Amino acid sequence: MKELAEVRTLRVNRYMIIDDEPCKIMSISTSKPGKHGESKARIEAIGVFDSQKRSVVHPVKHKVHVPIIDKRSAQILSLMGSDVVQLMDLETYETFEMPIPDEFKDKLAPGNEILYLQALGKKKITRV
Repeated sequence: MKELAEVRTLRVNRYMIIDDEPCKIMSISTSKPGKHGESKARIEAIGVFDSQKRSVVHPVKHKVHVPIIDKRSAQILSLMGSDVVQLMDLETYETFEMPIPDEFKDKLAPGNEILYLQALGKKKITRV
């Protein structure tokens, strides 16, 4: 899910969508309005799921999409090999599989709880 927001209301460490990818805003710099134009904002951001750097320039009155990022917790049901984990959401009891990020390869064990992000149909483990 996503909603609209004006560029001037965006803040550092919040989120916006660039190229259909939810991104965390790292910096925002604005220019002064010109003789015939309006102020522009340059936004530097990093993709939440793919960790790619992206930058965009928009007028400050331009509307952009902001993702609704859901922070949820889940319990590890089983490890399927060394790169896939089976999880159960602790609110909805839905079970699903997810790839294991490199930084958590040796830290996961069945029965442990993890935190994960969910946005635009994608999921990512954030904390063990």
